[in-house]
Amino acid sequence: MKKSLFFIFTCLSFLSVQFTFAQAKKPAQSPKTIVIENADFSDVDQVNVPDALLLTGNVKVNHDGVVLTCNKAYFFQKENYLKAFGNVQLVQGDTLFLNSKYAEYSGNEKKAFATGNAVLTSPDATLQTDTINFDRNVQEAFYNTKGTIVNKDNTLVSKSGRYYVKEKKFQFLTEVTITNPKYVIKSNHLDYYSNSGHTYLLGPSTITSKANYIYTEKGFYDTKKNLAHFLRRSYIKYDDRLIEGDSLYYNRNIEFASATRNVKITDSINKGIVKGHYAELYKLKDSMFVTKRAVAINLVENDSVYIHGKKLMVTGKEGERILRAFNNVRFYKTDMSGKCDSIHSDSKSALTKLIGNPILWNGDNQITGDVMHLIGDNKTRKIDSLKVLNNTFVLSKDTLGTGFNQVKGINLFGKFRDGKLHDVDVIKNTEVIYYMRNDANELIGINKNVSSKINMILENNAIETITFFNKVDGDIFPEDELPENARKLRGMKWRGDERIKSKDDIFTAEDNELNEKLIKEGKEQEEKGKNVPLKVRKETLNYDKKKPAAKAEPKPKIK
Repeated sequence: MKKSLFFIFTCLSFLSVQFTFAQAKKPAQSPKTIVIENADFSDVDQVNVPDALLLTGNVKVNHDGVVLTCNKAYFFQKENYLKAFGNVQLVQGDTLFLNSKYAEYSGNEKKAFATGNAVLTSPDATLQTDTINFDRNVQEAFYNTKGTIVNKDNTLVSKSGRYYVKEKKFQFLTEVTITNPKYVIKSNHLDYYSNSGHTYLLGPSTITSKANYIYTEKGFYDTKKNLAHFLRRSYIKYDDRLIEGDSLYYNRNIEFASATRNVKITDSINKGIVKGHYAELYKLKDSMFVTKRAVAINLVENDSVYIHGKKLMVTGKEGERILRAFNNVRFYKTDMSGKCDSIHSDSKSALTKLIGNPILWNGDNQITGDVMHLIGDNKTRKIDSLKVLNNTFVLSKDTLGTGFNQVKGINLFGKFRDGKLHDVDVIKNTEVIYYMRNDANELIGINKNVSSKINMILENNAIETITFFNKVDGDIFPEDELPENARKLRGMKWRGDERIKSKDDIFTAEDNELNEKLIKEGKEQEEKGKNVPLKVRKETLNYDKKKPAAKAEPKPKIK
């Protein structure tokens, strides 16, 4: 009897399909009817399941390209609606499989509901959760129960999500975690493309690994190539460095990062900061390159030293780092400033070389020479001494008059006390012009002589005493007995107008103009991008165009 009913029902279904096909020729299409292709048994139970055809054993139905199989089903013909029980599998083409213990399917609305260990399988990923809803009209699946997605090396866990079949995109608007062997991503708003592994971070997000910690509020991460681009309040934190910038590029494979606009790199161990508008960092090589109004700020003797050059390079491991600054270098400290073509500073030897036309201002003293070295003390982290080689010239204005105190020689060796030059020796072919004053600051006379060596003791950056050694030849002249043209040593050049008197003076007008331009561009770009979603890249959209379409591996049925 059951087989006869099944035969009659199959015929009716066939006629229904023919009728639906005929109706399809009209402009307004009516919903296609669910077609039963197989069932071992069929029955009707108007008492327990009114208006439904009960199908049992190897049930298989078809609806507009979707095939559903299960152990048992209730088919409500009037509503064109199916309830499926046991080992349910819905198959769309050869790319999407939806498995569950129980499912419902509406032929009129083309929507499916699957629950009980629901598993959605696509060519690139598998989603496991309790309940999945699938809307065939827009080709979207969504879930509001904890779900786990496995995509090659990546495992995604979230409280809810949505899968866009055509785009092969998972979208998460609540807590989501991506676990990779190399890192963990956490976010509240994330789009993940299962075919390409491209991840779009659209809200406060973190990426944690053994190598570093990354924070961003808008960014892109290629989980296959391990390449990333971060925007808006983003930073990369290593054990010893924090990298910030308006735009950050990161390559995990070689631990390379670059930052653009409003760049700030903080050295937490050495308490140093490097700023600029473009930077490159090679973590594995312990090197860093910064340009575009670059400045390095380091703590020395509870004071900050500012070093500026067109290019800054920092290389070497902790304790062995070398800072290089190139092209029109300027530096400033509260009681010291200077200029040169380039700087080479070695933290291991605590030696800083001022290379190419160096000039140093210590207090009111102007010091020049061919080669200039500042030597520090690594234990006290203080400046210890100064060495000037060849063509040494020390120059300062007379405190009350218009003249200049001048010391000239071959080499200079100076010792610092509390950050200030205190004990200075100038040796070989020394010459002096010195305005001598008494305690009442009255001019006693002008001392002009030559000797083999000079020692000066400075207090508060002013000459307190001066002592001449060996072959001293000269005299003290009354002011009216020493003509103006005799009051200057050969090679004397006062450069007071070039003196760097503040940390802002280390920058040229060109530097400041560039800085203002880039800051303005950054603010404008941030304002424009506040409510603008992160644009999907072409390589994401076109990822499968040159590749043959992958087929999903169906989840095997449990028997």
